[in-house]
Amino acid sequence: MSATATISSTTTYDVVVIGSGIGGLVTATQLAAKGAKVLVLERYLIPGGSGGYFEREGYRFDVGASMIFGFGKKGTTNLLTRALDAVNMKIETITDPVQVHYHLPDNLELKVHRDYEEFLQELIAIFPHEEKGIRGFYGECWKVFNCLNSMELLSLEEPRYLMRVFFQNPLACLGLAKYLPQNVGDIARKHISDPQLLKFIDIECYIWSVVPAAKTPMINAGMVFSDRHYGGINYPQGGVGQIAQKLADGLTKAGGEIKYKARVTKILMENGRAVGVKLADGQEYRAQRIISNATRWDTFDKLLPLEHTPNKEKRWRQRYKKSPSFLSLHLGVDASVLPEGTECHHVLLENWDKMEDSEGTIFVSIPTLLDPSLAPAGHHIIHTFTPSWIVDWQKLSPQEYQAKKETAAEKLIHRLEAIFPKLSAGLDYQEVGTPRTHRRFLGREDGTYGPIPRRKLAGLLGMPFNRTSIPGLYCVGDSTFPGQGLNAVAFSGMSCGHRVGVDLGL
Repeated sequence: MSATATISSTTTYDVVVIGSGIGGLVTATQLAAKGAKVLVLERYLIPGGSGGYFEREGYRFDVGASMIFGFGKKGTTNLLTRALDAVNMKIETITDPVQVHYHLPDNLELKVHRDYEEFLQELIAIFPHEEKGIRGFYGECWKVFNCLNSMELLSLEEPRYLMRVFFQNPLACLGLAKYLPQNVGDIARKHISDPQLLKFIDIECYIWSVVPAAKTPMINAGMVFSDRHYGGINYPQGGVGQIAQKLADGLTKAGGEIKYKARVTKILMENGRAVGVKLADGQEYRAQRIISNATRWDTFDKLLPLEHTPNKEKRWRQRYKKSPSFLSLHLGVDASVLPEGTECHHVLLENWDKMEDSEGTIFVSIPTLLDPSLAPAGHHIIHTFTPSWIVDWQKLSPQEYQAKKETAAEKLIHRLEAIFPKLSAGLDYQEVGTPRTHRRFLGREDGTYGPIPRRKLAGLLGMPFNRTSIPGLYCVGDSTFPGQGLNAVAFSGMSCGHRVGVDLGL
């Protein structure tokens, strides 16, 4: 990987993309593959954002989680595979036979197997009286997924695409239209009455949407709850950071450019239109279209003067708020810490009432169970993270901040010893990240991982798409439809690349 040479400030591009998160890279590669002259500007040293990596003492840690959708080999929902294919790149992947191992209150413990019937049988064994409801609920998720998986997933803002898709798949489009304004909680309660099973559906949603079922759009659930059994969970060999690296390599091979250590501080406006960007070092780049892979809060509150914030954006913020960030613990451990048969992904919750609380739910990824090359021989990586708000980490002296991090890490490790009793004794390396860390290195306002509803909304109808009210400016990533997760932001990138390509006449 190498940064491009210094580019003249007089150079004009078709497209400038702010940020090299997966959404921004997918957009850039889609447009470069169509022949557009594309420049990606990344503030950090490597691409990927929260889909990146870092290396410490022989360990290669993923910045974010390692539960990856989108690498399937069939259908149309394998968006990461398709994004790489567009620039003739491929990644070897390793199949995960279990999506997640739940450790929940009231001794509720079960695994979501890749094999759909095996998962259902394990759930039905716990709730035998709800067999019909379980099959009915997850069956509706499959209806949504089958509609999505029968059509090419591009921009819903492009009328010709919508017309083409409707005439090719009218029943699928009508099926999706039915579910578009609905949330998971409403559908679940049509089929299920057992309170504990409904709580399980809540955490099934929470682990990827950061909100319970009542606030989770049914379209998103249809994708996640079904694709884990269809395309499956597949880990990229060499770590999650390989996805961004391959996309960046594909971008340059397709004629695009990517510049690192290039922090955008301002979107340039002329006559009410976005026409370029300015970097921290004063350099400017001009383009016909500007695409921001920053969060919407960073885009409209920092990169643009407040007077340019559209009313539509202000209304959107009345419906959505920033999701929490995370307290992250990256651990290198002796292999003896993990009991035989340990799965790659775990979720630990001791009290249902604390599911949405700061540090309530604990997520665990152990990617070395799939790819041992990420750690020294005889060792594993345990990446554990839990929701945390930046307000809890503000106004601390350096000494207070360090002490708070150490205390939080000790507390997390103690809780994890319910699953891994030998954890403390087997620690080889430890690094703590807070919402402040995420804000600093990822350039995300308050370290947030995207928007969540302030209240119960009508499914996905309130989510913004790629176009903004400012001519020439688009947004991509987890602040846009369909939301959070690598495959979701790949969808956003596909959509944005399509919409911008049409607008540029490509």
